[in-house]
Amino acid sequence: MRLWVRHLGAIAIMAAMTWLQAETAIPATLVPAEKAAEVVVLRNVAIKDGKISGELVNQTKHAVRDVQLLIRHLWQWKNEFRPGTDEVGRAVYHTVEKEIAPGGSAPFSYEPSPPLPSRPGGFYQTTVSIAGFTEIIR
Repeated sequence: MRLWVRHLGAIAIMAAMTWLQAETAIPATLVPAEKAAEVVVLRNVAIKDGKISGELVNQTKHAVRDVQLLIRHLWQWKNEFRPGTDEVGRAVYHTVEKEIAPGGSAPFSYEPSPPLPSRPGGFYQTTVSIAGFTEIIR
């Protein structure tokens, strides 16, 4: 009987905490890609041998953090009429774990691991875009 009362007490405490958190929590909002590109902007992006560097610019009145980048290494065959059989392209999400003040900027860099293989018959076309972020509203 004592064990039952303890469990009931613990359940009541968890329910109260959940209710209190529900009152103070701000729900997550999904923003369309077009809008996201207006919030955090890529600037001065340089790509060489798959290595990427640049700057993230926060264009809002709130801080942002944990900006996620979608980095795609697309393999372009020199002869698209007779492409090879290997799929050597890849895509990764890279999180820049920094907080960026309103109107501020932060540098970032990324190096693929393992490195992109060097091979004949084509080249890599690397692109980077904003995939997500957390906006901090205080």
